[in-house]
Amino acid sequence: MRFRHSVLITADQFPNVFKLLLYRIVSGIVFFSLTFVILRLGLAAIVQSAEFDAVKGLLGDFLRALTTGEVEELHNFQTVSHNVLVAFGQLVASKIGSIVGSVIGVSCIYLLSRFTNGLALFAVGTLINERMSVFARVSFQYSFFRNIGNAALYQVIYVPLAFVYDLISMLACWLFFFYVPSLLPSWGVVTVLIAVSLTLTAIICLQALKLTFISSWIPAIIEGKKSVVGALKETAQNGKRFSHRFAGFLVAIYLVVVVNVAFALCTVGSGLLLTVPLSFIFLLVMQFVNYYEGAGKKYFIEKDRIVGGVSSDDPSAMDS
Repeated sequence: MRFRHSVLITADQFPNVFKLLLYRIVSGIVFFSLTFVILRLGLAAIVQSAEFDAVKGLLGDFLRALTTGEVEELHNFQTVSHNVLVAFGQLVASKIGSIVGSVIGVSCIYLLSRFTNGLALFAVGTLINERMSVFARVSFQYSFFRNIGNAALYQVIYVPLAFVYDLISMLACWLFFFYVPSLLPSWGVVTVLIAVSLTLTAIICLQALKLTFISSWIPAIIEGKKSVVGALKETAQNGKRFSHRFAGFLVAIYLVVVVNVAFALCTVGSGLLLTVPLSFIFLLVMQFVNYYEGAGKKYFIEKDRIVGGVSSDDPSAMDS
C-alpha cells in the first residue's frame, strides 16, 4: 500500500517537477561554469602542451590502426607509446600541484552543488508535507525560505556523510566488479556481463540501504517539528520494520532506473529532463509516506481520500 500511495502522491506533485527542473538548470549552469574555470586555470598548461597533443595523436593512430587492420602499426604501438607516455607522465609530475588544486576545487564545487540542490529538494519536501497533511498548495519560494535554516543545517550534515558513503560504496563495487570474475567459470563475455549485473545490483542495494537509514530524517524535521540533530537521532534509532522499508526503496530504485533508461532510449535523452527530477520527488514522497505510516498519522493521497491513522510499524497492524 505504501508504494501505491507514493505513486498517487507523486502524480499529484508533478507540477513541482518543472520548478525543481528550472532550479537545477540554473544552478547547473552556474556550477558548470565554475568547474570549467577551475579546470581551465589548473590544467591549461597540460592540455595545451605538446606532450598532451602527442597522447591524443597516439590514441588517434591506435584507433585508426585498429579499425583498418594495420597489424604492423599495432605491433609497433607499444614501443611508440612508451616514449610518449613517459614524456606525458613527466609533465604531469611537474604540474602535480596544479592538478591537486584542480581536484580539490572541483570536489568543493561538487559538494557545494549538492548542498544547493539539496535546499531545493528540502523545499519540495515542505510542499509534499503541506499536501499530505492539509491538502494545501503553497508556493515554492515560500517553502524554500520558510525552512532555509533547517534545510541548510541538514545539508551541512547530510552532504559530507552521503559523499563519504557513496565514495566507499563505489570503491567497494569497483573492487567487487574485478573480484567476481575470478569466482566464475571462464565464459568470456558472459562472465563479464554477470559481473556487471551483480555490481549494478550491489550499487542499487547500497543506495536503497542509505535511503532506508535516512527515510525519517527530513519528514521528522518538517512534519515532526524536530531539530535537525534530534531528527537524525530518531532516524538512527528507528529500526522497526527495517526490512519492509528497505524492500520498498529497493523496488522504487529499480523502477526509477528502468523508467529513466526507457525514457532516455525512447526520447534520445530529452525525457530525462522530466524523469530525473520526478525520480527525486518520488523517493522523497516515499520517505514521507513511510514516516506518516510509521507514526500512525493520517494523510491525504487524493482530495477526498485520507488514509493512515494506525501505526504500520506495529507488527500487529496492517498497512492502510
